[in-house]
Amino acid sequence: MLESLYKDVKLKGKLAWRREEDRKYMMSLTTENLLLPFYHEAGIIRITYLPKNLHGGWDSPLSMIRGTVCGHWLSTAALLYSETKDAVIKGRADEIVREIGRCQEENGGEWCFPIPEKYLLWLKRGKRTWAPQYVCHKVMAGLLDMYLLTGNEQALVIVKQAAEWFIRYTEDIAEEQMRQMMWEETGGMMELFADLYAVTGDERHLELMRRYERRDLFDLLETDENPLVNMHANSTVPEIMGAARAYEVTKEERYRHLVERYWDIAVHRSGMFVTGGQTSGEAWTPEQVHGSRLSSTNQEHCLVYNMMRLAEYLFRWSGEAEYADYWERNLYNGIFAQGFYRDDRNEQFGGNPQDPAYGYVAYHLPLHAGAEKVWGSRIGDFWCCHNTLMQANASFHKALFYRDGARIFSAQYQEGDVTLLVEEKRVELTQRIDSCTGEIIRIEEVNRQVTTRPAYDRIRITVRCEADTDFELAVRCPWWLDGPMVLCVDGKRLGQEDTGTTEEESYRVEKGFAILKRTWKENEVVITLPKKVTTWQLPDQPDVVAFLEGPVALAGLVEEERTLYYEKRPEEILIPYDERRWEKWLPGWKTKDQPVNFVLQPLYRIGYEKYTTYFPVKKRGGGLSGAEQNRSIPSENS
Repeated sequence: MLESLYKDVKLKGKLAWRREEDRKYMMSLTTENLLLPFYHEAGIIRITYLPKNLHGGWDSPLSMIRGTVCGHWLSTAALLYSETKDAVIKGRADEIVREIGRCQEENGGEWCFPIPEKYLLWLKRGKRTWAPQYVCHKVMAGLLDMYLLTGNEQALVIVKQAAEWFIRYTEDIAEEQMRQMMWEETGGMMELFADLYAVTGDERHLELMRRYERRDLFDLLETDENPLVNMHANSTVPEIMGAARAYEVTKEERYRHLVERYWDIAVHRSGMFVTGGQTSGEAWTPEQVHGSRLSSTNQEHCLVYNMMRLAEYLFRWSGEAEYADYWERNLYNGIFAQGFYRDDRNEQFGGNPQDPAYGYVAYHLPLHAGAEKVWGSRIGDFWCCHNTLMQANASFHKALFYRDGARIFSAQYQEGDVTLLVEEKRVELTQRIDSCTGEIIRIEEVNRQVTTRPAYDRIRITVRCEADTDFELAVRCPWWLDGPMVLCVDGKRLGQEDTGTTEEESYRVEKGFAILKRTWKENEVVITLPKKVTTWQLPDQPDVVAFLEGPVALAGLVEEERTLYYEKRPEEILIPYDERRWEKWLPGWKTKDQPVNFVLQPLYRIGYEKYTTYFPVKKRGGGLSGAEQNRSIPSENS
């Protein structure tokens, strides 16, 4: 099993920028507002009037899931601290933990939550309420993250005392009654109690984990049935991650089988939109039925984040590139596309740098024609996606670098540094994206060599060891490559092992990773990843396609569906557009030879514009049938 090196990673580039936007957002939320429902429930304060700048929406004082934000806030603070060691963040988080502990004492020593106990008693009686166990899970998860990632001992004590309440609460619940209660969203209770058991070794916590198995879902996953069709997606992913964590703490193969079966149905059998995401109206689509499900409610942000977490579990278990590929695709077309949008394109010429067009989080990513993202406000909505926005953008460092003994994995082509010990020797890896540009005010050779936007990504990994060190460096061969990946070490191009090159001049490919084995000291690895524009068709409407550049989904800045005409292949109608600004290559495209041409941009660069993602395509001349036209369009796996 692979080990994430997140504790030793320092983000750079666009991930560091997003992390800092995340930090600014979560630190703008006041401690007073975060703790208000806890204080009210504990009787520490009485709300006789509504304070100014009070949280609204799902975190308002009248919401039945009030206080959920605080749990996510603690998890976010813990994640940020695990990378940055930011003492200010930890100080605020420690204060919140202390105050939740104070509320727990006022409530009798166990209940530490921002909602009344009676909400769970109603649930036990069969009375409908809104996800009270989900609220409890997020609070306990935030506290446990504070213990695991920052070492806050009080947070662990609070969770253990809260677990005592749940031990008693669940001990007299019959299996059929629990099945019914699980239909009201429970969040990740199973995963939480598995995490707690891993810390305490208390068999009662293991029993709690088992009590929160989603039996209706798990039983069907053991059969040939597909239980996910038209099922609320995001409520089931945390439950299957409970099985994932249960596998890690018990080593019972049944749990791993359930996770792998879920992934096969949700990803392979159901298929995915061009973004890598799924669902419409928060429900899984029927298998390979997507055309009728393009809507204003595609791809919930929470689901993107949780499916990326599930992919990370499977990647650590298997070391297979498929799961890192999935994570990358959803990073660009989900997390980037649905959170912390900032339009700074006009700041230097007439725009106001103090007030750029900004978007915090888009609950859904619409994929229908003439779509428009709906951005949530800073404190007026507090959808569940505001919460996963915080956690997603604080957790990038967990997915970049891994190790398995003497093998170090670069799983994502994002910028970051990692420092670790190999054979008791200090090893530093520095990973950067080569912009393939030079400064425009200097005469630089790169500006003469690279005269148009490169049809490749180039990554440079610098290796520095305090002494000669033997290890393997594994770099991912992404699914979207347009031709062989080119690897150079210290300026010398490598060939695969079966080409007759020496071991020092070669690499081998395993599970989608190129493995470089050698003695390292002061070295530079340059990775060139050729890419091109490809199409991604609707499986049930193969003459309707979307466009990708590498893993990045593109969308046209048009307000209606337009039929596009091509000669040989649909992707050939796109040409680069507005490709260079100062020292940067830009990712714009434009159609050619159409009745009316238009511009396409990566979905993650679209903020408030209307856009269309999927287009009907027709071969000019009309001499081919629909099936024959389909053969001219690359399939999803091309």
